[in-house]
Parts: sequence; structure tokens; C-alpha cells
Amino acid sequence: SRYYREVLPGEIVKISRYDVQTLDVVPRPEGDPSAFCIFEYVYFARPDSIFEGQMVYSVRRRCGQQLAIEAPVEADLVSTVPESATPAALGYAQKCGLPYVEVLCKNRYVGRTFIQPNMRLRQLGVAKKFGVLSDNFKGKRVVIIDDSIVRGNTISPIIKLLRESGAKEVHIRVASPPIRFPCYMGINIPTKEELIANRPEFHDLANYIGADSVVYLSVEGLVSSVQESIKAIQENENSLKTQKSRVGKIGHCTACLTGEYPVELEW
Repeated sequence: SRYYREVLPGEIVKISRYDVQTLDVVPRPEGDPSAFCIFEYVYFARPDSIFEGQMVYSVRRRCGQQLAIEAPVEADLVSTVPESATPAALGYAQKCGLPYVEVLCKNRYVGRTFIQPNMRLRQLGVAKKFGVLSDNFKGKRVVIIDDSIVRGNTISPIIKLLRESGAKEVHIRVASPPIRFPCYMGINIPTKEELIANRPEFHDLANYIGADSVVYLSVEGLVSSVQESIKAIQENENSLKTQKSRVGKIGHCTACLTGEYPVELEW
């Protein structure tokens, strides 16, 4: 198999043994930009997925680079919790001029932690889920890049594990903005009350999770990281006709981050 092209929003495609035909493109309301879920880029999608003419891995790496511009820190090395935030961690390390070093390795014999019935069991599961590569960071200041912090339960035992294994400092940098609002478009985000960004602990999050510092990527930083390559594609005179047929305005849904929904909610 080989990559041919993306199916456009609202497009009905017929694939036969002979060719690929566009049967119809359902139009959007006049002047209404598309609203592709921005969290697909942050977390949901596979890194080798291609959306809007760009690879998800490349967007995540740009998010890490942007995070390094917004939230640098005096440290000795950059790492991540394996492995969804690895592209962002590599981007952060590259931009900061710090080495990317593995500090944890996954224990492949432990099951999924998020399905444990309560928080205490989830935290115990997290501690068992990783092995510590202590020789790589003992006595050093570590920056851990995460892709998102939802409830704040999983990162806390990891920080404790790193400190107990000899890390001098542990700084957390999150390659996405805080999730504050529910998604009504089909993504099962926890209730508003469960989200750490809406809880009182968020005002002193570093202390709550046991880190030396915590900084999130800004909404503007995420949007610019996602849209930078799309704008370049649109401006390229030699771009494919399928790219040119997109709506002129670039649109992404940031409702879970900003509370601005792409459609009016009706109850």
C-alpha cells in the first residue's frame, strides 16, 4: 500500500479497482472554517499519521521546540515518560541545546494503569510500569516533557521515583495547554471537576505533584505549531489542487482548552 492523499472534510470518495473518484464534497456554511480536533495532534493520533498535509510526529516535535522558547529551564538533560511525548522531548532538547537522555524504560509485563478502579491502584500501577535508568540522571537536573496532564495522578509517582533514584531536580514541561473544558464532539474527557486545571491544587501544581517547576505550552504556541506547515502548503504556488481546494481559513477546535466551541451548543 502507499499513501495517496487525505479525504477532505465532507468529501465522499468512491474507490474502485480502476481509480479514486470524488463523488461530492458536502459544503460548510458560508465562511465557516473547518474545526479539526487539535488534540489529535497532541495525543490521540499515531505519530506517523498525516493530517492536513503534515505528519503528526513533526507537529509534536515543533510543539516541543515552541515549549523550549516559552519555558526554558536551567537543567542538565531532557527526557520523557515513554513514549508518546518523545517527539516533543526531542524538539525541546534540540532547541535548548541539551542532551536527550532516557531516564525510564517501560516494563512490558504490566497492564494498563488507567483501567484500575481507583486512584491509589492507578498510582501503584504507574510505579510498577517503569524501570529506572538511574545511571543516566543521578545527581542531575532533569526536564521531563509530557504531552498532557489530565488528572495529575500519573506524573506524581514518576517524579517521586526519579527523586528516590537520585535526580537532583525534576522540572515538568507539558507540550500542550491545560485541559479545562468537556468535549461534546465525541472525545471522552473526564468531568470538569476531575480535571486538575480546574482544581484548587492547580494554583500550586508543582508542589502538588512534587516537581521543582511545571509549565504548559500556551494555546497560541500550540496553534502556531500546528498551523505553521499548513500555511506554508497553502502559500506554495506548486501545491496540489486538493490542497488549494481547502477552505481559505485554517480552523482547529480548541474547545477543551479554551471553551470556545466550533458550533453553538444546544441543550
